[in-house]
Order: sequence, then C-alpha cells, then structure tokens
Amino acid sequence: MKDISEIEITGKIKLENPWWNEEGSIDEYFKNMKPRAYLERLYNLITEKEIHRAVVLMGPRRVGKTVLLYHTIQKLIDSGINPKNICYISTESPVYIGLGLEKILEFYSRIFDLKSLKNCYIFFDEIQYLRNWEVHLKKLVDDYRGVRFVASGSAAAALKLKSIESGAGRFTNFHLPPLTFYEYLYLLAKDDLIVQKGYASGMEYFASDIQSVNKEFINYLNFGGYPEAIFSEAIKADPNRYIRSDIIDKVLLRDLPGLYGIQDIQELNRLFTMLAYNTGNEVSLDELSTGAGVAKNTIKKYLEYLEAAFLIKMVHRIDQKGRKFKRANYFKVYVTNPSMRSALFGPISAEHDFMGNIVETAVVSQWLHSEDFNKLFYARWKSGEVDLVSIGEHEQEKWCVEIKWSDRFFDRPEELRSLLQFAQRHGIKDVLTTTIDKRGIRIISGINVEFVEASVYCYTVGKNNTEGKKT
Repeated sequence: MKDISEIEITGKIKLENPWWNEEGSIDEYFKNMKPRAYLERLYNLITEKEIHRAVVLMGPRRVGKTVLLYHTIQKLIDSGINPKNICYISTESPVYIGLGLEKILEFYSRIFDLKSLKNCYIFFDEIQYLRNWEVHLKKLVDDYRGVRFVASGSAAAALKLKSIESGAGRFTNFHLPPLTFYEYLYLLAKDDLIVQKGYASGMEYFASDIQSVNKEFINYLNFGGYPEAIFSEAIKADPNRYIRSDIIDKVLLRDLPGLYGIQDIQELNRLFTMLAYNTGNEVSLDELSTGAGVAKNTIKKYLEYLEAAFLIKMVHRIDQKGRKFKRANYFKVYVTNPSMRSALFGPISAEHDFMGNIVETAVVSQWLHSEDFNKLFYARWKSGEVDLVSIGEHEQEKWCVEIKWSDRFFDRPEELRSLLQFAQRHGIKDVLTTTIDKRGIRIISGINVEFVEASVYCYTVGKNNTEGKKT
C-alpha cells in the first residue's frame, strides 16, 4: 500500500497558502468579507512577543473561526510580514493523516528551503483532527522560540479540555462566541441604526429609529448568531436544518460522546432540549434529574460538558444580601445564543409569550467574551428577584439590571420593588431596566432608575465586551 507522497503533501500546502503567489493576498472571497469585530483582539494576542505561547482559538461551530484566521493573515501581510513567513494548514485534510505537527512543518520548510522558522507565523486550523495535538503543539512551542503558533478547532469541548490539561503555561485560549447584536448590525451594514454620543461618564448609544432597530433585533434573536445565517435566505427560511443539524447535533451526537465516552446520547439530547426550551428560567438539579430521568451526579457532568462545548452558560444565584449559596442547587441556564432556541422550537415574534426569556438570553450572550462574566449573578430571595447583578469589591463593580420586554414599568417604576430593594441594600444609586421602546430616567426613593430599550442595551453590552471595554 502506497503512502501519500511528498509531492501531494507540499502541493496541498501550496494550495492552502495563496498569499505565496505574486498577489501576496488571501483569496478574494474571504478578503471581501467584513471581518468579525474580534479581529483586533486576536491579532494583538498573536503578535504579542513578550509572552511565548500558542494561541488556541476555540468556540462553537459555524461562528467564523476559519474566516477570522484568514483576516488575521491578511492583517499580518498588510503590516509588512513576508507572506512566505505565514503558513496555514487545515489539518482536517486527508493528506495530513498520520503526520505530526512537526513533520508538517518540515514539509513547509522544504518548500522554501528555510534554515530557520524564526519570525514565522504558523496556523493549524481544525487541529482536533490530529491525535494528541496538544502534546505536539506544546513541544513546538518549547522547541521553536521565535515562532508564533495559532491553532483553532470546532470541537470546542475537546480543545478546552486538552488545552487545560496539557497546555498550562504554553497555550492562551481565545474564545470566539456567536455574533453579538453589535456585530450583527455591523456585518449587515445597518449599524447606522445606532448612534453614539460621548459624555463625561463615557459613550452612550441611542436608536436613530427604534422601530427599525427592534425589527432587526427580532431577526437577530431568530437567526442572527451565525455569520452564514444572516446572509442566507435559505437558512433564514429553515434555520432548524442549518443550526440544529450542523451546529447542535454534531456536538451532541459526535463531539461530546467521543470526548467523554457518553453511552446514552438520547439522555444528553433530552437534557439539552429541556434546557434550551427553558432558557433564562431558574432550574434545580432535582428538577432536571426528574425531568430528564437522569441521576443528579450525571446531570452535573452533562452540564459541565454542555458548557465546555459552548452550547449553554450557567449563571448562579445569590441572596438579597449578595451571598452565594453553599450548595448551588438552583441556577439559571442560558443557551449561548437565542437563535439556538428559535431553531429548535420555531421563530418568535415581538408578541411571543417567551419573549422576556429570549431577550434575557440575548443580554447574557453579549457577555460571553467578558472577563467579568464570572462576576455575574442573579439574585433571588423569598419575596423578590433581580435578573442580573454584579457585587464586586469596588463601587463601580456593583450594579443591577432588570431585563424586561415591556414598557409598563416606565410609567410605573415604583412597581420595580425587588430592584429598588436590592439597590438600597447595597448602596447602588443607579439601576437599569430595559423596555421595548421607551427611554428615560425616573428617580424613586433616591435611586436613579434608567430605562433603556432592550435592543439598544444588547447592542451596548455587545459592543463594549467585543471591544474589551467595561460595561
């Protein structure tokens, strides 16, 4: 039986790196695409010279990781890096089967007769297809001090697990979440629907036409989490087939069972379906165990697996005094993008009964790339609840938000009793409540209650966290 020849391997490498030709540019197809707003942050991380680590780009399926790598490569070329010092390898290609990462580098070196790879940038896309990739990548980082390595993959749970286990001190993980509402408008060239105004306290955002913004917001909730979906009428017409089969099912039926040795796939699928349907609701381990017919210890493991795969995110509960519970039996679970729920159970309208939960899910999803996500909680006590709170050590880290899809409280702010009680107890002078299309400030019992349209608030949180700013 013949082995794959060197000519075929080097031919594939050349094909994958079109910037080595006279044009010195990535393919026009990718070049004409608008880059995701995370490009600058990823580029800065990759070009950081003081910390010698590989960058591991991970995230859910179909969020644009490969396109982001191509845009990063173009940015490197535009900055003056020799195109031949940039090598991209899609490791899922059959020609690389059985080859280690170092062997692939040898083929790249021979193409240009390179004596050294110093100052080169090496990209391994879909790296999870190579067995023991984390061991080989760690060795490359140790052996090639002057080379910047970047790896990416769609099996996010596997990447995260192996990166933590084997890459301590060698890998820096970069999480790419589904599209924020800010990116959604930007990619569709509709970001002029939001205008910004600078104030002494920072930047604020306003709708130039709130009805148009809300129309796009509903579209975003239904299918706006994935770059391909927002440009495809076929996907919009049948998001269930695209999002469920290509994004959710591949993770539930292939990635997670293969990684964690899950025997009962239907058990896991039933749990995720239940969580997705109830996104934004408080659940308990007992309730999930009974509903799914699965032991509590197994439920705990499944929740960890689903979080590692970026399908869900859990937010934990604190009491009125801001104290965490010793036993985290109650918590809220959110799908990482609201369009997942819409794909599974059908699109929603502005009048849908579950709209409040979907909006809350959208707001939480805007926080996924924030370093402060682990500081987010919801508060619940015997007589009240606040949707989203942060109780940090510093004054600016203390805030609380009530997420509504209703204008009712704009006219009756005194009915926001739980929000006002929590704020008074923690000395918070400014609180926020979202609305459908009302905006303004009411002062109740010495507390400034700011009302902001839910769509604009989503945009604000998404833009600030995408750009790494404090919200």
